[in-house]
Order: sequence, then C-alpha cells, then structure tokens
Amino acid sequence: MRKERFEQAQADALFLYDKAHIVLTETEKKNIEVADFALGDFERTGICIVTYVNTELCCAKEMVLLPGQTCPEHIHRATDTGFMGKEETFRCRYGKVYLYVDGEPTLNTAAKPPVGDEKYYTAARQIVLIPGDQYTLQPNTWHWFQAGPEGAVISEFSTQSRDELDIFADPRIIRLPAVE
Repeated sequence: MRKERFEQAQADALFLYDKAHIVLTETEKKNIEVADFALGDFERTGICIVTYVNTELCCAKEMVLLPGQTCPEHIHRATDTGFMGKEETFRCRYGKVYLYVDGEPTLNTAAKPPVGDEKYYTAARQIVLIPGDQYTLQPNTWHWFQAGPEGAVISEFSTQSRDELDIFADPRIIRLPAVE
C-alpha cells in the first residue's frame, strides 16, 4: 500500500471513530493499523485497527470498516505449540456489521463477497450487528464481515491475538503487508 493511501485510510478511520465517540490518544491515532491484505483494493477489502492491549491472556481492539468494506474470510486456529486459537467477541459501536460464520446458510443475505472473490467466502450464516449488539466467535470458526453503507466501528474483546497465525481462505492474502 502506498504511503498516501495509508495516511488517507487512517484519516477515514479517525472520522468513523469520532462518529462512534471512541476517544483515542495521540499515540493511538498515529499507530492505527491499516490492512489491505496485500490485495491492493483497500476500499473493497481491508480494515483499520487500534489495539489497546494484547497479552498472553487477553486482547482489546477497535476496528473500522469503511462503507461496504469487507474483512476477508479467515480462521483463528489452534497450533501445535499450544495456542488454542482465538475466542473473540465483536460488539458493534457504530453503523451496521454483517458477520458471516460457519453454520446453516442464511437465505437472501444483506452483504455480498467482493465481486470476483466469491470462491473465497464460504461461511454463510449471517449475523447482523447494530450498535449495542455483540456476538462471540469460538476458536476455529471460519468467519468474515462487512460494513453497511455508513461504515462500521467494532470493538473486539478476545483471548490473545496472534494475527500472523490467521489462516485466510484466499491464498493471495498477506495479513501484515508493508507500506511503500
């Protein structure tokens, strides 16, 4: 991702954090993570994240999705080194979030995977979150999520986050891509 686009993404995220009345320190504002998953199409597939804490026991984050933006399908798997996978709770703070998880497919879903990437989206049970709603994902659950037309701010409370171990359905994805 180019530096100019990275900086614009941070500014867009700050706008939505403000709409959700999320107060961030100056350091947190400067350290907003911008992930385009190395797909080069941040407007369709990406996410911005502020991590408050990430220890061996717990993690707390604020995530922003721009209008219609998708965080691609992935799973937080257990490893042979003793990591049990990540349990996470999403709580919607602003906008609307369409969360898709393993399970009985929902007919006539509100969100659609990015055009051309549909084969990488198999989790089809829809959960709709509006401000105040929350949903807990167990470890080893395939999931993806997309913002409604206003964008979305989501708080995440979880066990330890080890993003570098996330497994994505789309093999092109690099979870921690570089900024040019």
